[in-house]
Amino acid sequence: MQTTRVIGLMSGTSVDGIDAVLVEISGTDVDLEVQLLRGETYPYPAELQERILAICAGVPIAMAELAAIDDAIALCFAQAAQNIQIDHPPATLLGSHGQTVYHRPPGNQLGYTMQLGRGALIAQITNITTISNFRVADINLGGHGAPLVPRVDAYLLSHPTEVRCIQNIGGIGNVAYLPPRQGNWLDQIRGWDTGPGNSLIDLAVQHLTNGAQNYDENGNWAASGTPYHALVEKWLTQEYFHLPPPKSTGRELFGVNYLHDCLKDAQTYQLSPADLLATITELTAASIVQSYHSFLPQMPDKILLCGGGSRNLYLKNRLELLLASVPVLTTDQVGLSATFKEAIAFAVLAYWRQRDIPGNLPVVTGADLAVPLGEIHQNIAR
Repeated sequence: MQTTRVIGLMSGTSVDGIDAVLVEISGTDVDLEVQLLRGETYPYPAELQERILAICAGVPIAMAELAAIDDAIALCFAQAAQNIQIDHPPATLLGSHGQTVYHRPPGNQLGYTMQLGRGALIAQITNITTISNFRVADINLGGHGAPLVPRVDAYLLSHPTEVRCIQNIGGIGNVAYLPPRQGNWLDQIRGWDTGPGNSLIDLAVQHLTNGAQNYDENGNWAASGTPYHALVEKWLTQEYFHLPPPKSTGRELFGVNYLHDCLKDAQTYQLSPADLLATITELTAASIVQSYHSFLPQMPDKILLCGGGSRNLYLKNRLELLLASVPVLTTDQVGLSATFKEAIAFAVLAYWRQRDIPGNLPVVTGADLAVPLGEIHQNIAR
């Protein structure tokens, strides 16, 4: 079967760097096959990361500076694409998610989303046809533009007899519910953003260490504390957790201001730093589990974690405890990289776009139609 070498580039709401993959893809949907040739994470320069996080936090910015940051992100993505190909045959297609800096779900008007790192510049630098701006087509059809990965998950991770939930834990958490691959199974898929993933945990660590530490490695710090469940129950009354899907969210809700509200609530209880971090970590676990009980057609036979949060062993253990009888694994254990799954997904979405194959699932995003996703930027030699 003919294969296509594709680069996938992704930086999520954690803003911790660019995940880059080089993959070989064949087939279309039910016969889709992906082989990971190489995966690497390339950190942002510290100054650029700080500027991105400031934008995400709502700090005002001049248009000239926004353009400069857009170009700087595109340059980092292009360099990641060039580096991931070293010692490998070159790619002929590139899918770049870019860096989300603003996301507004649809309400009384169309939703809005902004990903920086313009594809035209990446195509020019790499001389590779680049597909970017994946979310806009879904939003233009009334959808949330998120989550976009469930259709990819469906063809790479569904099972003939098992009900599976694929739980990504990036800055924001999102789930794809995959019924057994039988009958009209594609119409029964569900998905939504479950709420905070690593975003509040990372922000809390930065707050508690005055910026000396960016994340809780393996969840070791939180594991040394005890979650205060009364606080978690209070936080779970937040309106987003009770909205029915389709729904999406971002740092606009679960960001710095939300953390400050959590810290204010916690003052009454005089928690130690470890107890505070354990409680904030518990919010991520409990919000995932609550959303399953509230919105899944049925509880899954198996949960497969991916994203940076899949490496937080304390968070994984809390999920296992709260979910009781449902096994919690990672996508690594079924043959798909948990670290690079999202980057792989955008390589697949680019591959589908080039072939005019739909990439969204309207039942997940709320869009009116299933459509190919992404804007194509040709590699025109100068």
